[in-house]
Amino acid sequence: MPLLAPFRALRPPPELAPSIASPPYDVVSSSEARALAAGNPRSFFRISRPEVDLPPELDEHSDPVHARGRAALQEFRRNGWLLLDDAPRFSLYRQRMGSHTQTGLVACASVDAYVRGDIKRHELTRPDKEDDRTRHIEALGANDEPVFLAYRARPSVDAVLQRGAERAPDVHFTSDDGVEHTVWVLPPSENTAIEAALAALDTLYIADGHHRSAAAARVQALRRARGEGGGEEDWFLAVVFSHEALQILPYNRLVKDLGPGGSAALLQGLAARFEVTPAARPEPEGPHSFGLYLDGRWWRLGTRPGTVPADARGALDVSILQDAVLGPLLGIQDPRRDPRIEFVGGIRGAGELQARVDRGEARAAFTLWPTSMRELLAISDAGQIMPPKSTWFEPKLRSGLFLHPF
Repeated sequence: MPLLAPFRALRPPPELAPSIASPPYDVVSSSEARALAAGNPRSFFRISRPEVDLPPELDEHSDPVHARGRAALQEFRRNGWLLLDDAPRFSLYRQRMGSHTQTGLVACASVDAYVRGDIKRHELTRPDKEDDRTRHIEALGANDEPVFLAYRARPSVDAVLQRGAERAPDVHFTSDDGVEHTVWVLPPSENTAIEAALAALDTLYIADGHHRSAAAARVQALRRARGEGGGEEDWFLAVVFSHEALQILPYNRLVKDLGPGGSAALLQGLAARFEVTPAARPEPEGPHSFGLYLDGRWWRLGTRPGTVPADARGALDVSILQDAVLGPLLGIQDPRRDPRIEFVGGIRGAGELQARVDRGEARAAFTLWPTSMRELLAISDAGQIMPPKSTWFEPKLRSGLFLHPF
C-alpha cells in the first residue's frame, strides 16, 4: 500500500478561505479561540475548537463539545462554506513567512504505514490529548486538521511540487499574523504521475501532529472493531514537505517552582555543571548553550568541554537541559505531566518569557537553541524518542483549507 494517496477534500470556496481558515487547535487556548472566532460565524474554530459556541464553564473536552463540532461541520456544508471535491486529487500548499517559504503536497497518509512504523514519530503523546483528539475525529467523521509530515528531499518529488506551483493558484491570502497562504488544487489527471513520483518514498517523518496521527490510528481500530467504515478511515489528512524546506524554532521552558532552595540553590547547582556568566542577550549563542532568566536578569549557561553526551538523543539541547538541570536540580522528572513546567514556542520570543516571570507566573525561564531537522531525522531513524516539546515548526499549517471526510 502506498504511503500517500489523493482524496476527495472538503474545502472552502476560494473567496471564503480567508475568513474560514484559523490557526491550529493546539496553538491557542480556549479563551484565545473564543476571541479569534468572535463576530465571525465562518471561523473554523467552530469545528476545531467547538467550545467557542458553548458556555465557558463547560469542559472543553466533554462530549457536548464534540457533538457541537459535528453539528458545526454539518452547518458549514449546508451553507456551502465547505464543498466536497468531485474526485480524488492532490493539492499544493505554500506558506511564506518573512524570507522563509515552504511548499508541501496535500494528500492522505496511510494509517497502516503509521502503525507499522514507516511514518516515523519522534515524540510520545499525552494520553489525555490523544483521547480528546480521538473523540473529536470520531465525532466529526473527518480529519479536520492535517498532520505536518516531512520526507528526505528527493529531486523527483521536489520537481512535482515545483511544477504544480507554476500555474495560477486557486487560493491566496495573507493571514493576520503576516503569513501568506497559497493553495493549488491539482487536476485528477495528474494523480498517476504524482503517485509514480511518490513511489520513491519509503519513509515519512512526523514533524508536527503526533496526537492527530495517533488518534487517526485509534479511530481506524475502533471502526474496524465495530465492522464499520468504507475504507477512508485507513487514511489521515497530511501536508508533506521536503525536509530541506522546513524551519524549526526553539521550544523554550518556563519553570513555576524552584523548590526549597530557591534561586541560590539553582545557581549553585548550575555552576557545578555549566559555565554561568551574565548574558548580553536572552537567546543562546549556538548549540549546547542556554539562556536563563532568573530574578530579573539573564544568564548564559555554557556546557563544559567533554560534558555533551555522544549519543544523538543525549546531545540534543532539550535533553541536556532535562538531564542536567530540570531533573536533578529542580526535580522535574516527567516533563510530560509535571505541572511545574510550561513549554513556550519560540515564535513568542524571549520577551514573552521575561514578561511572564516578571508578572510572577513563573520563577525562571530557559531559552534553547532550536533542534535541527538533521537531528530529528537521525533520532526518528534510530527509533528513539525526543524529550517532550523538542521542536516548534513555523509557520504553522492553517486549518480549514482542506478536510478529509470519511
